Amino acid sequence: MSTIDQADAAAAASAHPHPALADLAQYPFLSALTERRTRRIPRGFSVNAGPLSHESHNAPAPLSKLEEAILITCITGITGVTTHDGPLVENNGVNELGTPFLNIMARTGSSADNAQATHFFMINDDGIFLLRAPRGRRALELLKELPPKWGDWSDADWIAAADECLIRVSDRRLSFPREWPYYLGWNNQASNAPGTTVFFPVVDCTWQYINAILILLTEPGGMRPLFLDDWRGFHPSGFVEWMAKIGGGLGITPKIPYHPIGGLSRVRSGYVSKDSQAPLGFAGAMRTDYEAFFYFQNLMLLGQAMGLGGWIHGSVFPPYIWQQDEAKGWHGLGFRLEEPKKHRKWPPVPASQANPVGIDGILEGLTPPYVSSMDEAVDRVIESKYSASGPAYGNDDVFARPYRNREDARTFVQKGTRFGPDEVAYTKEICNYIWDTYGRFPAHVDAFYTPGMWLQFSHLEMEYYDRYFDPAQYTRQAAHDGLWHR
Repeated sequence: MSTIDQADAAAAASAHPHPALADLAQYPFLSALTERRTRRIPRGFSVNAGPLSHESHNAPAPLSKLEEAILITCITGITGVTTHDGPLVENNGVNELGTPFLNIMARTGSSADNAQATHFFMINDDGIFLLRAPRGRRALELLKELPPKWGDWSDADWIAAADECLIRVSDRRLSFPREWPYYLGWNNQASNAPGTTVFFPVVDCTWQYINAILILLTEPGGMRPLFLDDWRGFHPSGFVEWMAKIGGGLGITPKIPYHPIGGLSRVRSGYVSKDSQAPLGFAGAMRTDYEAFFYFQNLMLLGQAMGLGGWIHGSVFPPYIWQQDEAKGWHGLGFRLEEPKKHRKWPPVPASQANPVGIDGILEGLTPPYVSSMDEAVDRVIESKYSASGPAYGNDDVFARPYRNREDARTFVQKGTRFGPDEVAYTKEICNYIWDTYGRFPAHVDAFYTPGMWLQFSHLEMEYYDRYFDPAQYTRQAAHDGLWHR
């Protein structure tokens, strides 16, 4: 195609939406639910499967820029402002925390305290890209620049929204030896294949980990939890006996070695309750990881509606996928891995392992070396929630948008309980304890956690499905090329 033809095609795309977009907008949700299947075999892939073997004579067929843009926007798209409809008073008459969220802009995936902590990497033949959703003022600007309903978007709108979020990490497809311990089972053949587009989630546990501790500490004094390190079984012998001796007068009888973070003075003062205990080992990712699975489901349903092959399966395993070591054939994401503090007797995994804390200048967790101290990390969470430049409660104008009466919304925010100095001080004590004890933050989950799954989209090898499968199993996929590539 000549330069002029390309320019004309681009102009036409801007003015007239691709015909497939109207079909996508009309595809029934219930059909997406009932027709969704895992479909693994991409175009250009040969299958050695005994009686179900197939030799492909096709070249791989990567997704178009428009197809990828729609999938990207499903992950990163801003859908407006959250519906902030929680109570301000508990049943017992005590004030309830009115400001739990880390963000007030809404996206397509449900998120614990709207942490929006899940970041996806997109892997295709062109390389590895971080998909970073717009935040703050830029998110608001995009809501004004683009039509309010996705069904009204042109090709150019979808592509512009996606380009806003793309950050190149590598100019090569992610690559590892196609064998154990990098891939599991048949994944080492069809997974991350040429022509496919793969979405891999990582969950930043640092922000919500701090936010969740602050939220728990806003419970009333008689219920406020004492945080425990239940992984201190690697303490010197005699620790349990020592705890029983000093804790006996307070009615604390440890059944396993643990460490009351902040000391027992907080129990004696009544600030925390000995009967309300929060073991850090039980907290895991503070439920922050759930968000990734909502996005997986959204993507699978969207892929079905588009007529693409979709396959959620085990990714290249951590810790390999974080790393790049060309001598070993590892071309992963390039995360910084910080070594933990050394102990004579090792604590449980992951506290004894290197911590993936981020990619310098691209995606950085709220932990050293990206902050000077854990005090700074806690201060940054609070600043983000309450400052006028932050993404949450400090911007009255944005927060008030979903309400009929904006003055009611402003009064709500003013009345909503915020974190007091005692909550902030104890949170800093907990976070500093974790860092000082383990030399990493968090210790009981990685700074960037991954469920170890990814989602691969492809144009299917239709000759394979036509040969072996009931056409009722792939009607939407059979119609894809006629809709999207005519």
